[in-house]
Amino acid sequence: MGKYFGTDGFRGEANVVLTADHAYTIGRFLGWYYGELKAQNGIEETTRVVIGKDTRRSSYMFEYALVAGLVASGADAYMLHVTTTPSVAYVTRMDGFDCGIMISASHNPYYDNGIKLLNGSGEKMEESTIELIEAFLDGSVTLFGQTWTTLPMAKREKIGCTVDYVAGRNRYVGYLISLGQYSFKDKRIALDCANGAAWNIAKSVFDALGAKTYLLNAEPNGTNINRDAGSTHIEGLQKYVLDNGLDAGFAYDGDADRCLAVDDKGQVITGDHILYICGTYLKERGDLMNNTVVTTVMSNFGLYKAFDEAGIQYAKTAVGDKYVYEYMQQYGCRIGGEQSGHIIYSKYATTGDGILTSLKIMEVMMAKKKKLSELAAPLKIYPQVLTNVRVSDKKKAQEDAEVQNKVKEVEEKLGDSGRILVRESGTEPVVRVMVEAPSEETCREYVDSVVGVIRDRGYGV
Repeated sequence: MGKYFGTDGFRGEANVVLTADHAYTIGRFLGWYYGELKAQNGIEETTRVVIGKDTRRSSYMFEYALVAGLVASGADAYMLHVTTTPSVAYVTRMDGFDCGIMISASHNPYYDNGIKLLNGSGEKMEESTIELIEAFLDGSVTLFGQTWTTLPMAKREKIGCTVDYVAGRNRYVGYLISLGQYSFKDKRIALDCANGAAWNIAKSVFDALGAKTYLLNAEPNGTNINRDAGSTHIEGLQKYVLDNGLDAGFAYDGDADRCLAVDDKGQVITGDHILYICGTYLKERGDLMNNTVVTTVMSNFGLYKAFDEAGIQYAKTAVGDKYVYEYMQQYGCRIGGEQSGHIIYSKYATTGDGILTSLKIMEVMMAKKKKLSELAAPLKIYPQVLTNVRVSDKKKAQEDAEVQNKVKEVEEKLGDSGRILVRESGTEPVVRVMVEAPSEETCREYVDSVVGVIRDRGYGV
């Protein structure tokens, strides 16, 4: 992780951590850098960058600041307006853009925002390019044989322009509809859009495939994104599905790159359940490349036991869909994801895609003619307790000798009956302490013991 960019972009409270000046500077650099790369290679083409945003009030500010920087450097900015992160990735790679930008802080509250950068293939931007951007944000960058503290402004006909590109978003909707292999006729489905980017996309897709669709939290006002809604607050969707006797419900986060589900019994279907349901389905069809599902270290013990019983191999990466995708690309895997609902289908997308994930779950339901609760039943989830501790220094807190000793003590007590995982967040000043064990009481006891040491050592804030 860099100074500004974490595992999922440059994120923080709008105009406190991430400011309009930052956005303008990033736009200036990207517009100039890609233009200069072309000039160095003798390519006389205008740089083209596509931009999407979620429904936060500050997203407009960052959008216009980025656009101002891009066009001042000679790039053309194509604006998708309010849309999902996976749609930006899709349009970037399909329409030959130099890079893509998504303005979103995902599942964070409305007052946070973020800038996610995608390369021309619609993948998370390379660390080497991120490092150049960070250097320029800090005052100077050495590139093309010289050190730059300021960048030249485009002049006259070289100044960039903006292009309304809502057609790109519409084509993405068409793409999702084209992936539907079954009619959803007679299926009653709830969609919780978190008052975020999915609010004007998800229903269109499900309606086109024949479902009777019920919308929740699809009235964004700039400050209600993720508020008691979506994949991080799924209780409302659980109640709605049960009260109305629906077949299933799907909950997205603010930028719709995550999806969690609720089955016909009102039970939460996590990312681990989704990996199990879709992974075993792919294996049955002979489509599970390398017979491997890619998980992160946060996936539940129960998932691995279920995969063992199903004869499916699995890989474990660091937390972050970026790392899941890198592993999938390196080893040619078809499906991977996180417990939080970032699920990647490498055949169809380069990022987690919440709406695509919900379509794939529906595909399994329709193909196997089973209820979602029946598909999830074989997976037995171990009790898990996760506590997020806000700290003054993530690295020091984790490396503290007394903290490490307490973690080792818990590991020894758990033995083969569970596990403890202590890691830092990639996007917040937080250390996450997680324990899985046969009982929730045991989990809580061990988590509290480690969190207590972190706070006693003075790292808590």
